[in-house]
Amino acid sequence: MNSPSLPHLTPTLRTRLPLVGTTVFTRMSSLAAQHGAVNLGQGFPDFDCAPQLVELVSDAMRAGHNQYPMMTGAAPLRVAIAAKIASLYGHLYDAGTEITVTAGATQALTTAILCCVHPGDEVIVIEPAYDSYLPAIALAGGVPVLVCMQVDETGYSVPWDKLAAAVSSKTRLIIINTPHNPTGTILRPADVAALADIVRGTQILILSDEVYEHMVYDGVRHESLARNAELAARSFIVSSFGKTYHVTGWKVGYVAAPATLTAEFRKVHQYNVFTVNTPMQYGLAGYMADPQPYLDLPAFYQRKRDLFRDGLAGSRFTLLPANGTYFQCVRYDAISQETEAQFAEWLTAEIKVAAIPVSAFYAQGKESGIVRFCFAKQDETLRQALERLRSI
Repeated sequence: MNSPSLPHLTPTLRTRLPLVGTTVFTRMSSLAAQHGAVNLGQGFPDFDCAPQLVELVSDAMRAGHNQYPMMTGAAPLRVAIAAKIASLYGHLYDAGTEITVTAGATQALTTAILCCVHPGDEVIVIEPAYDSYLPAIALAGGVPVLVCMQVDETGYSVPWDKLAAAVSSKTRLIIINTPHNPTGTILRPADVAALADIVRGTQILILSDEVYEHMVYDGVRHESLARNAELAARSFIVSSFGKTYHVTGWKVGYVAAPATLTAEFRKVHQYNVFTVNTPMQYGLAGYMADPQPYLDLPAFYQRKRDLFRDGLAGSRFTLLPANGTYFQCVRYDAISQETEAQFAEWLTAEIKVAAIPVSAFYAQGKESGIVRFCFAKQDETLRQALERLRSI
């Protein structure tokens, strides 16, 4: 018996992220490729990592480290991470119960949000903000509460009075990012003290995005929240081997948090990623035996920052301070009155240098007449871009 023919139906799906489309990084990188532009937009190096690191990963493969590691991360790497944090910031995390290796920092950030934010909980986000924060909050059913940084000729800063005013009985989490992407701002001791004053006596947790921890310049130290025992006791602290060792495509990071927070983090981690590339973990553990590569990183990137800033001196761009990260923000009001997106597209198509509009880091696309360049590039790449930018 033949069934009657039925019309072809395409299932419909109600989106969990109605405000999310293609990222600005994808769009600008595609535009850069289309126009043959120097891509100073997306934040990744155009140079290789240390050959020794590649050899250590290859050695781990040959040694048979090719099956699942522990869900929490390979023990030698967790031990090395705990030792590094203790050495740099004076806080000893237990490698067994307080360090988890993740599939990059973005997974760590998302997992931290998912494990502690319940529907209706409020999460304070400082804008401009890295673009993964708001979608992760939405997936958790949380409510973002946005606090805009102040910006003037001295650069960006967090208005702690406004952040304190944003705290309510529903506040579950505050997201901190230092050094800050996209602005290049760093938190100072007074900022950390202000944050501690705000959360003292509350049940508020902190998610501290510190992926650029080794890119702080001019002799200033990185103010990791791990340095502050009061804040470390309520914080998920996230970092990234991709940023530190020039291997962004490896997607390996970690989160350090007190045991009670880590236990909840791991409940989500074991089901949204389970575990992370085994030979890379063993290779990274071996490479961390020598701290010099990350101790040398501030000087390495400061030289590139200075090359880029010196090259733009006297141009029609106005440089904002760049105290950390590998990003340089500039004002372009002496060149154009276009929106940031329009200017970035013109810069890519006509001048052949790609940048990122800072407005893309605001939920409502706030315009400040500022774009962001990435200087994590070979010197020759930077010189080529500078020649084009100075021609404006």
